[in-house]
Amino acid sequence: MSLSKEIIEILACPRCKNNLKGFACANCSLRFPLVDGVPVLLNEANSLFKIADLTQRRQTTYRNTSRLKRTLRHLIPSISLNVKAVENFKVFFSQLLAETESPRVLVIGGAVAGAGFASLPPQITMVETDVALGPQTSLICDAHDLPFQNATFDGVVAQAVLEHVLDPALCVREIHRVLKRGGAVYAETPFMQQVHAGRYDFTRFTHLGHRYLFRHFAEIASGPACGPGMVLAWSYCYFLQSFFRHKLLGQAAFAFGSVTGFWLKYLDYFLVGRPNAYDAASGYFFLGRTTDDELSGDELIRSYKGMIY
Repeated sequence: MSLSKEIIEILACPRCKNNLKGFACANCSLRFPLVDGVPVLLNEANSLFKIADLTQRRQTTYRNTSRLKRTLRHLIPSISLNVKAVENFKVFFSQLLAETESPRVLVIGGAVAGAGFASLPPQITMVETDVALGPQTSLICDAHDLPFQNATFDGVVAQAVLEHVLDPALCVREIHRVLKRGGAVYAETPFMQQVHAGRYDFTRFTHLGHRYLFRHFAEIASGPACGPGMVLAWSYCYFLQSFFRHKLLGQAAFAFGSVTGFWLKYLDYFLVGRPNAYDAASGYFFLGRTTDDELSGDELIRSYKGMIY
Protein backbone atom coordinates (compact mmCIF):
# COMPACT_ATOMS: atom_id res chain seq x y z
CA MET A 1 0.00 0.00 0.00
CA SER A 2 1.52 3.33 -1.09
CA LEU A 3 1.86 6.38 1.13
CA SER A 4 -0.03 9.53 0.28
CA LYS A 5 1.77 12.86 -0.16
CA GLU A 6 0.20 14.00 3.12
CA ILE A 7 1.82 11.12 5.02
CA ILE A 8 5.19 11.49 3.28
CA GLU A 9 5.29 15.11 4.46
CA ILE A 10 5.11 14.08 8.15
CA LEU A 11 7.86 11.44 7.94
CA ALA A 12 10.97 11.90 10.09
CA CYS A 13 14.32 10.18 10.37
CA PRO A 14 13.93 7.27 12.83
CA ARG A 15 17.34 8.08 14.34
CA CYS A 16 17.41 11.87 14.78
CA LYS A 17 13.75 12.78 14.07
CA ASN A 18 14.83 15.35 11.47
CA ASN A 19 12.46 15.84 8.52
CA LEU A 20 13.10 13.61 5.52
CA LYS A 21 13.44 14.67 1.92
CA GLY A 22 13.14 11.96 -0.69
CA PHE A 23 13.56 9.27 2.02
CA ALA A 24 16.91 10.72 3.03
CA CYS A 25 17.97 12.61 6.15
CA ALA A 26 20.07 15.74 5.61
CA ASN A 27 20.96 15.85 9.30
CA CYS A 28 22.55 12.41 9.80
CA SER A 29 23.03 11.51 6.10
CA LEU A 30 21.01 8.30 6.29
CA ARG A 31 19.20 7.12 3.17
CA PHE A 32 16.28 4.71 3.33
CA PRO A 33 15.34 2.27 0.54
CA LEU A 34 11.98 1.25 -0.85
CA VAL A 35 11.02 -2.41 -1.21
CA ASP A 36 8.08 -2.96 -3.57
CA GLY A 37 7.31 0.73 -3.12
CA VAL A 38 7.28 0.42 0.70
CA PRO A 39 9.72 2.73 2.55
CA VAL A 40 12.03 0.96 5.02
CA LEU A 41 12.61 3.47 7.82
CA LEU A 42 14.61 1.60 10.46
CA ASN A 43 17.10 2.91 12.99
CA GLU A 44 19.37 -0.13 12.84
CA ALA A 45 21.36 1.04 15.89
CA ASN A 46 18.27 0.54 18.05
CA SER A 47 16.39 -2.30 16.35
CA LEU A 48 16.45 -6.09 16.16
CA PHE A 49 15.69 -5.74 12.45
CA LYS A 50 18.04 -4.76 9.66
CA ILE A 51 17.41 -2.94 6.40
CA ALA A 52 19.32 -5.61 4.49
CA ASP A 53 16.84 -8.23 5.70
CA LEU A 54 14.09 -6.29 3.95
CA THR A 55 15.99 -5.56 0.76
CA GLN A 56 17.16 -9.19 0.51
CA ARG A 57 13.80 -10.66 1.64
CA ARG A 58 15.24 -12.64 4.56
CA GLN A 59 12.28 -13.73 6.73
CA THR A 60 10.56 -10.36 6.41
CA THR A 61 7.35 -11.28 4.62
CA TYR A 62 4.17 -13.00 5.66
CA ARG A 63 4.73 -16.23 3.77
CA ASN A 64 2.37 -17.45 1.09
CA THR A 65 1.21 -20.95 2.01
CA SER A 66 0.10 -23.74 -0.29
CA ARG A 67 -3.55 -24.20 -1.19
CA LEU A 68 -3.63 -27.39 0.92
CA LYS A 69 -2.31 -25.58 4.01
CA ARG A 70 -4.75 -22.70 3.52
CA THR A 71 -7.61 -25.20 3.20
CA LEU A 72 -6.56 -27.04 6.36
CA ARG A 73 -6.35 -23.76 8.28
CA HIS A 74 -9.91 -22.94 7.28
CA LEU A 75 -11.10 -26.39 8.32
CA ILE A 76 -9.38 -26.34 11.72
CA PRO A 77 -11.26 -24.01 14.08
CA SER A 78 -9.39 -21.14 15.74
CA ILE A 79 -8.83 -21.26 19.49
CA SER A 80 -8.72 -17.44 19.72
CA LEU A 81 -11.66 -15.13 20.31
CA ASN A 82 -11.52 -11.39 20.91
CA VAL A 83 -14.92 -10.60 22.34
CA LYS A 84 -14.35 -6.86 22.80
CA ALA A 85 -12.49 -5.62 19.70
CA VAL A 86 -15.49 -4.73 17.52
CA GLU A 87 -17.22 -2.83 20.32
CA ASN A 88 -13.98 -1.13 21.41
CA PHE A 89 -13.12 0.04 17.91
CA LYS A 90 -16.57 1.56 17.53
CA VAL A 91 -15.87 3.64 20.66
CA PHE A 92 -12.33 4.45 19.45
CA PHE A 93 -13.53 5.61 16.04
CA SER A 94 -16.39 7.63 17.53
CA GLN A 95 -13.92 9.37 19.86
CA LEU A 96 -11.75 10.31 16.89
CA LEU A 97 -14.62 11.52 14.73
CA ALA A 98 -15.94 13.65 17.58
CA GLU A 99 -12.68 15.62 17.46
CA THR A 100 -12.00 15.91 13.72
CA GLU A 101 -13.78 15.18 10.45
CA SER A 102 -10.88 13.22 8.93
CA PRO A 103 -8.74 11.54 11.61
CA ARG A 104 -5.32 10.15 10.82
CA VAL A 105 -4.55 6.85 12.58
CA LEU A 106 -1.21 5.07 12.87
CA VAL A 107 -1.42 1.27 13.07
CA ILE A 108 1.63 -0.39 14.60
CA GLY A 109 1.95 -4.05 13.61
CA GLY A 110 -0.55 -3.63 10.79
CA ALA A 111 0.86 -5.92 8.08
CA VAL A 112 -2.39 -7.87 8.31
CA ALA A 113 -5.76 -6.56 9.41
CA GLY A 114 -6.49 -7.02 13.11
CA ALA A 115 -9.74 -8.02 14.80
CA GLY A 116 -12.44 -5.36 14.77
CA PHE A 117 -11.46 -3.38 11.67
CA ALA A 118 -14.38 -4.56 9.54
CA SER A 119 -16.45 -1.45 10.32
CA LEU A 120 -13.76 1.16 9.58
CA PRO A 121 -15.40 4.55 8.85
CA PRO A 122 -14.38 5.91 5.42
CA GLN A 123 -13.41 9.31 6.87
CA ILE A 124 -10.47 7.76 8.75
CA THR A 125 -7.05 7.52 7.10
CA MET A 126 -5.10 4.48 8.31
CA VAL A 127 -1.31 4.29 8.06
CA GLU A 128 -0.38 0.62 8.52
CA THR A 129 3.20 -0.03 9.63
CA ASP A 130 5.10 -3.18 10.55
CA VAL A 131 8.57 -4.69 10.67
CA ALA A 132 7.53 -7.14 7.94
CA LEU A 133 6.10 -6.83 4.45
CA GLY A 134 2.48 -7.90 4.31
CA PRO A 135 -0.77 -7.24 2.44
CA GLN A 136 -1.50 -4.10 4.51
CA THR A 137 2.03 -2.76 5.07
CA SER A 138 2.50 0.79 3.82
CA LEU A 139 5.70 1.52 5.76
CA ILE A 140 8.37 -0.56 7.50
CA CYS A 141 9.40 0.79 10.90
CA ASP A 142 10.23 -0.24 14.46
CA ALA A 143 7.92 0.97 17.25
CA HIS A 144 10.97 1.91 19.36
CA ASP A 145 11.76 4.66 16.81
CA LEU A 146 8.62 5.75 14.98
CA PRO A 147 9.64 7.70 11.85
CA PHE A 148 7.12 10.50 12.23
CA GLN A 149 7.20 14.08 13.38
CA ASN A 150 5.81 15.01 16.80
CA ALA A 151 2.05 15.36 17.27
CA THR A 152 1.02 14.21 13.79
CA PHE A 153 -1.62 11.52 14.47
CA ASP A 154 -5.13 11.69 15.91
CA GLY A 155 -5.02 8.04 16.95
CA VAL A 156 -2.68 5.08 17.30
CA VAL A 157 -3.54 1.38 17.33
CA ALA A 158 -1.16 -1.24 18.78
CA GLN A 159 -3.06 -4.52 18.68
CA ALA A 160 -1.10 -7.62 19.83
CA VAL A 161 2.19 -5.73 19.44
CA LEU A 162 3.69 -4.76 22.80
CA GLU A 163 4.49 -8.35 23.78
CA HIS A 164 6.79 -8.52 20.74
CA VAL A 165 8.98 -5.47 21.48
CA LEU A 166 12.08 -5.36 23.68
CA ASP A 167 11.11 -2.15 25.49
CA PRO A 168 7.32 -1.67 25.69
CA ALA A 169 7.65 1.50 27.80
CA LEU A 170 9.84 3.14 25.16
CA CYS A 171 7.33 2.20 22.44
CA VAL A 172 4.48 3.72 24.45
CA ARG A 173 6.51 6.91 24.87
CA GLU A 174 6.93 7.00 21.09
CA ILE A 175 3.16 6.53 20.69
CA HIS A 176 2.60 9.46 23.05
CA ARG A 177 5.10 11.59 21.09
CA VAL A 178 3.46 11.14 17.67
CA LEU A 179 -0.07 11.68 18.98
CA LYS A 180 -1.63 15.12 18.91
CA ARG A 181 -2.63 16.68 22.22
CA GLY A 182 -5.65 14.70 23.41
CA GLY A 183 -5.02 12.03 20.77
CA ALA A 184 -6.40 8.54 21.36
CA VAL A 185 -4.61 5.21 21.69
CA TYR A 186 -6.06 1.71 21.51
CA ALA A 187 -3.86 -1.21 22.60
CA GLU A 188 -4.38 -4.92 23.21
CA THR A 189 -1.68 -6.96 24.94
CA PRO A 190 -1.72 -10.56 26.25
CA PHE A 191 -1.56 -11.67 29.87
CA MET A 192 -1.96 -15.47 29.81
CA GLN A 193 -0.91 -16.70 26.39
CA GLN A 194 1.83 -19.12 25.47
CA VAL A 195 4.72 -18.05 23.25
CA HIS A 196 3.25 -17.43 19.81
CA ALA A 197 5.96 -15.69 17.81
CA GLY A 198 8.99 -17.81 18.59
CA ARG A 199 12.05 -15.76 19.50
CA TYR A 200 10.17 -12.47 19.02
CA ASP A 201 7.86 -12.86 22.04
CA PHE A 202 9.09 -11.16 25.23
CA THR A 203 6.53 -9.73 27.67
CA ARG A 204 3.15 -10.20 29.37
CA PHE A 205 1.06 -7.75 31.46
CA THR A 206 -1.60 -8.00 34.15
CA HIS A 207 -4.48 -5.55 33.91
CA LEU A 208 -2.80 -3.10 36.31
CA GLY A 209 0.59 -3.61 34.68
CA HIS A 210 -0.95 -2.77 31.31
CA ARG A 211 -2.65 0.29 32.77
CA TYR A 212 0.61 1.54 34.28
CA LEU A 213 2.34 1.14 30.94
CA PHE A 214 -0.07 3.82 29.70
CA ARG A 215 0.28 5.98 32.81
CA HIS A 216 0.67 9.15 30.72
CA PHE A 217 -2.77 8.59 29.20
CA ALA A 218 -6.19 9.28 30.68
CA GLU A 219 -8.28 6.12 30.62
CA ILE A 220 -11.49 5.96 28.62
CA ALA A 221 -11.93 2.21 29.07
CA SER A 222 -9.87 -0.88 29.84
CA GLY A 223 -10.34 -4.52 30.75
CA PRO A 224 -10.20 -8.06 29.38
CA ALA A 225 -10.42 -8.38 25.60
CA CYS A 226 -9.93 -12.16 25.53
CA GLY A 227 -11.10 -14.15 28.52
CA PRO A 228 -10.47 -17.27 30.63
CA GLY A 229 -12.11 -19.58 28.08
CA MET A 230 -9.47 -18.67 25.52
CA VAL A 231 -6.78 -19.21 28.17
CA LEU A 232 -8.05 -22.74 28.71
CA ALA A 233 -8.26 -23.48 24.97
CA TRP A 234 -4.69 -22.28 24.38
CA SER A 235 -3.35 -24.17 27.41
CA TYR A 236 -5.01 -27.40 26.29
CA CYS A 237 -3.53 -27.17 22.78
CA TYR A 238 -0.04 -26.24 23.95
CA PHE A 239 -0.21 -29.00 26.59
CA LEU A 240 -0.89 -31.62 23.92
CA GLN A 241 1.77 -30.20 21.63
CA SER A 242 4.42 -30.31 24.37
CA PHE A 243 4.47 -34.14 24.35
CA PHE A 244 6.11 -34.28 20.92
CA ARG A 245 9.60 -33.36 19.74
CA HIS A 246 8.88 -33.75 16.03
CA LYS A 247 7.44 -30.59 14.47
CA LEU A 248 4.77 -32.35 12.38
CA LEU A 249 3.58 -34.46 15.31
CA GLY A 250 3.40 -31.34 17.46
CA GLN A 251 1.37 -29.57 14.80
CA ALA A 252 -0.96 -32.58 14.56
CA ALA A 253 -1.43 -32.55 18.34
CA PHE A 254 -2.18 -28.83 18.25
CA ALA A 255 -4.71 -29.37 15.46
CA PHE A 256 -6.39 -32.13 17.47
CA GLY A 257 -6.56 -29.81 20.45
CA SER A 258 -8.07 -27.05 18.31
CA VAL A 259 -10.76 -29.37 16.90
CA THR A 260 -11.70 -30.79 20.31
CA GLY A 261 -11.22 -27.69 22.46
CA PHE A 262 -12.08 -24.65 20.34
CA TRP A 263 -15.52 -24.38 21.94
CA LEU A 264 -13.98 -23.29 25.26
CA LYS A 265 -13.36 -19.80 23.85
CA TYR A 266 -17.10 -19.20 23.51
CA LEU A 267 -17.44 -19.25 27.30
CA ASP A 268 -15.84 -15.82 27.20
CA TYR A 269 -19.06 -14.24 25.95
CA PHE A 270 -20.38 -15.09 29.41
CA LEU A 271 -17.18 -14.67 31.46
CA VAL A 272 -15.27 -11.68 30.12
CA GLY A 273 -17.25 -9.00 31.99
CA ARG A 274 -17.04 -10.69 35.39
CA PRO A 275 -14.63 -9.52 38.12
CA ASN A 276 -12.67 -12.78 38.15
CA ALA A 277 -11.94 -12.34 34.43
CA TYR A 278 -9.71 -9.40 35.34
CA ASP A 279 -7.40 -11.87 37.09
CA ALA A 280 -7.75 -14.72 34.59
CA ALA A 281 -7.92 -13.08 31.17
CA SER A 282 -5.98 -14.09 28.09
CA GLY A 283 -5.33 -10.43 27.24
CA TYR A 284 -6.33 -6.86 28.03
CA PHE A 285 -7.23 -3.73 26.11
CA PHE A 286 -6.60 -0.09 26.94
CA LEU A 287 -8.35 2.88 25.35
CA GLY A 288 -7.20 6.32 26.41
CA ARG A 289 -6.14 9.84 25.51
CA THR A 290 -2.84 11.65 25.95
CA THR A 291 -2.54 13.79 29.06
CA ASP A 292 0.11 15.92 30.72
CA ASP A 293 -0.52 14.12 34.02
CA GLU A 294 0.97 10.83 35.20
CA LEU A 295 -1.02 8.09 36.91
CA SER A 296 0.29 7.65 40.46
CA GLY A 297 0.88 4.33 42.17
CA ASP A 298 -1.96 5.00 44.62
CA GLU A 299 -4.37 5.71 41.78
CA LEU A 300 -3.23 2.55 40.03
CA ILE A 301 -3.91 0.34 43.05
CA ARG A 302 -7.34 1.89 43.56
CA SER A 303 -8.26 1.00 39.98
CA TYR A 304 -8.04 -2.76 40.65
CA LYS A 305 -11.25 -4.44 39.46
CA GLY A 306 -10.59 -8.12 40.19
CA MET A 307 -11.79 -10.30 43.05
CA ILE A 308 -9.91 -10.13 46.37
CA TYR A 309 -10.33 -13.28 48.47
